[in-house]
Amino acid sequence: MAGKPDFSHRSKEKELLDRNDIPFGDIRQNMLELNTINTWLGGHAITIKGIKQLAAAMKLSFSRREKTGRHDLRQISVCEIGCGGGDNLRVLSRKCRQWNISVDAIGIDNNLHCVNVAQQEWKEGGARWIHSDYRDIEFGDKKPDIIFSSLFCHHFSDEELVGMLQWMERNAATGWFINDLHRHPLAWNSIRLLTRLFSRSYLVRHDAPLSVLRGFSRGEWENILQTAAIGEYSLEWKWAFRWLVVSKKIPQN
Repeated sequence: MAGKPDFSHRSKEKELLDRNDIPFGDIRQNMLELNTINTWLGGHAITIKGIKQLAAAMKLSFSRREKTGRHDLRQISVCEIGCGGGDNLRVLSRKCRQWNISVDAIGIDNNLHCVNVAQQEWKEGGARWIHSDYRDIEFGDKKPDIIFSSLFCHHFSDEELVGMLQWMERNAATGWFINDLHRHPLAWNSIRLLTRLFSRSYLVRHDAPLSVLRGFSRGEWENILQTAAIGEYSLEWKWAFRWLVVSKKIPQN
C-alpha cells in the first residue's frame, strides 16, 4: 500500500488478517479493538437497522409497546457468516431481548480459535457455533430466518461475492443483509489517523485503512447484486462510511 492510494477501484491487496500464520493472541486484540470501533463509529447500530428491517418483514415489531414481562418471547433465528468472536450476534441478541424477541443465534467462522472465543463468551441463550467455511454449509429445510455479515465482504473479490450473495439467497428463509465499508478518501484518512493514535494492534493499524481501500462504491454493489441476480434489495449509505444492503425474500404464491 505504498504511495498515494487509488480510490478509483477496489484494492486487491490482502489484509494481514487473511493470512493463516497470525498468532491468535494478535487476532484476539484485533477483535477487541474492532468491537470498540463498531461501537463508537456506529457499525453495530447499522447491523441493528438491518435486523429491524427483516424482523419487520416477519411482522415482529421493535416498538417499546411490544415489550412485556411475559416469558413467551417471540423467536427468530439469525446466522452470521464470518462471526469472529460473536460480538455482532451478542449485540443483536441483547437488543432484540429488549423488545421481547429471542434470538436463536448461529455463528459460522473458518477460524477455530474465533469460534471457541464466541462459544466461551456467549451468555445470551440459544446459540450454535460452526467451524467451517460458510460455502461448505447448506441449511436445507432448516434455514435460519435471517443471515448477515458485518465487515466480512470486503475480504472477497467481486466474483466471490456473487457466489456469497447467491448462497445467502438460497439459505435465508426471510432475507439477508450486509454491513460493509464505503471506499472514500475521508474514510481512509480518518481511520488511518485514529488507528495510529489509539490502536495497540498492528493488525488494526495495517488492515483498517486497507479495509477501506477494499471497500465498495455504490456502483460496484449494484453490479455485484445484478450479476448475482438479486431481484429485491435496498442499498443505503450509512454514517460513518458504510453500506447497508438488505434483501427480503419474495414470498412464493
